[in-house]
Amino acid sequence: MAVFKEISPNASAGAKLTNWFENRFPTAFDAYRVHMSEYYAPKNFNFWYIFGSLALLVLVIQIVTGIFLVMHYKPDAALAFGSVEYIMRDVPWGWLIRYMHSTGASAFFIVVYLHMFRGLLYGSYRKPRELVWIFGCAIFLALMAEAFMGYLLPWGQMSYWGAQVIVNLFSAIPFVGPDLALLIRGDYVVGDATLNRFFSFHVIAVPLVLLGLVVAHLLALHDVGSNNPDGIEIKGPNAPRDEKGHPLDGIPFHPYYTVHDILGVCLFLMAFSAVIFFAPEAGGYFLEYNNFIPANPFQTPAHIAPVWYFTPFYSMLRAVTTEMVYALIACIVAAAGFGVIKGKLPSIFKGVIVVAAAVAIVLMLNIDAKFWGVVVMGGAVVILFFLPWLDQSPVKSIRYRPSWHKYMFGVFVFMFMVLGYLGIQPPGAWGAWAGQDLAQRVSQVFTLGYFGFFLLMPWWSRLGEPKPVPDRVNFAAH
Repeated sequence: MAVFKEISPNASAGAKLTNWFENRFPTAFDAYRVHMSEYYAPKNFNFWYIFGSLALLVLVIQIVTGIFLVMHYKPDAALAFGSVEYIMRDVPWGWLIRYMHSTGASAFFIVVYLHMFRGLLYGSYRKPRELVWIFGCAIFLALMAEAFMGYLLPWGQMSYWGAQVIVNLFSAIPFVGPDLALLIRGDYVVGDATLNRFFSFHVIAVPLVLLGLVVAHLLALHDVGSNNPDGIEIKGPNAPRDEKGHPLDGIPFHPYYTVHDILGVCLFLMAFSAVIFFAPEAGGYFLEYNNFIPANPFQTPAHIAPVWYFTPFYSMLRAVTTEMVYALIACIVAAAGFGVIKGKLPSIFKGVIVVAAAVAIVLMLNIDAKFWGVVVMGGAVVILFFLPWLDQSPVKSIRYRPSWHKYMFGVFVFMFMVLGYLGIQPPGAWGAWAGQDLAQRVSQVFTLGYFGFFLLMPWWSRLGEPKPVPDRVNFAAH
């Protein structure tokens, strides 16, 4: 039986009300203490640490605006586009809700990309936070599915043809591909059945998975504690603590970091509002101009490209041609040869490497390049899950790694951004070089660079002499 906490009869009305709730709902107050007022976070957080809370804010914005949009949206191929126009023109403040939702989708990916980049910079995926990173990558994957399914719902030209292209990619999977694509579409072409499927998943199924993953991500983070720019464990067995057992290099999350995050929220909302009121289409990057034209199955747009946040991966998909497959085979041969000749492995493992490489080469020579493009596009996301084990650097944070590691991260970001830009451009946008599409050649080189960054990380992350890591976090009050 619960023990009720007593309070002085002279206490304020607010204190009495709080005590009344705490006695009847102690679990909520315990959660507040564990995850807010008594959760000690490193005292040296910088501005990079606001993007996690901003992602949570945008998630709330998307859920709330989505609820209001669903009240007026018609998931019917004959009515969907008209219902969106009705929301924009006739529903009171409907244009604002719609633009908040469409801008929120891009804002979500902006803050998530920055949040993941911060984890990359400071080694937030390293032990003991591997599970936190895996949950985060799963959130990213669910977010991509949610955005793709929501992209079809306006039933504009780019929605329709973008879904047509992406769904047809599944047909490239050997044996099960055509049946899988048919199952996803619900018909032989993208149509009413597809719209209803995507609407159901976008509104109910994927958001539930997304919310569950967010909760798991936060709980796992608070169980092991937050990382910091120095990559030093403030709650480790040898970390200094005060007489109450609290880490000396930590401060309560509330009120210190709630106030810190409020500043970030204010700045974000200012930028978010400026986009909504002055440039909601963002020059066609947030809302493509073709999507203001009703879907027409008989008229293909001159150039079909996904929204900007998918374009790096779409660029990798387009980069995989027959010639690219030969380049990938050469990479497999080189990697297998290096593993056999230089690797300090038992003979049986070297034999396994040779057999696996031979099987991979046979498959790549006998299966269409389109399938391998799908594999590369999916692998670009899946490889992120293995980052905690690929990084073998003796230190976590970029602050204490060899200086040239910063250039490695810089080149990686540059390649990713160029791939994103090329994914928006039509084929031949950069002209030809030696009779070949120059943009496609750049995409191929940067695709190899993207995977090389991760697959060679166990080697290059150990090179160089790291700087001495201090025993305590570097912190200057401001």
